[in-house]
Amino acid sequence: MFDPTTLVGLHTIISFIAIAAGILAVLALFGLRLAPIWTQVFLVTAVVTSATGFLLPATAILPSHVIGALALVVLAAVLLARFIGPLAGVWRWVYAGGMVASLYFLCFVAIAQAFSKVPALKAAAPTLSEPPFAISQGIALVIFVVLGIAALRLSRSPGAAAA
Repeated sequence: MFDPTTLVGLHTIISFIAIAAGILAVLALFGLRLAPIWTQVFLVTAVVTSATGFLLPATAILPSHVIGALALVVLAAVLLARFIGPLAGVWRWVYAGGMVASLYFLCFVAIAQAFSKVPALKAAAPTLSEPPFAISQGIALVIFVVLGIAALRLSRSPGAAAA
């Protein structure tokens, strides 16, 4: 799974980098002074990991493919807001909300993959329909909804989302 010489390994490593950089990029939305490179790393790795997910072997369309497609649409809007839009008015909302949503999509898939691959988690939710999986995803959703609302509220002030 972590062998960087395979597509799955490379995809997994890029996903972890995207999540780590995404945490820093989202923290920057809240005024934490971080180097802007983290936002750039997040955007690049989030696009790459979402796109490479479609190259992984699968016999049918999986929930991860649906999430990947949604993530790419949201990331396209974020990139438009960041590089084409003036990060003013609605563009600030698109940017702030999209950054949080993009990170959530990556975390959603990471949780699902953890429950599929980590033996202790797989034993707790072998079909991904058991309460431990649902509770984990529910907690993640609540955290990201709260973050998203806070980011949108902060994005109302000029320059806040551009940090």
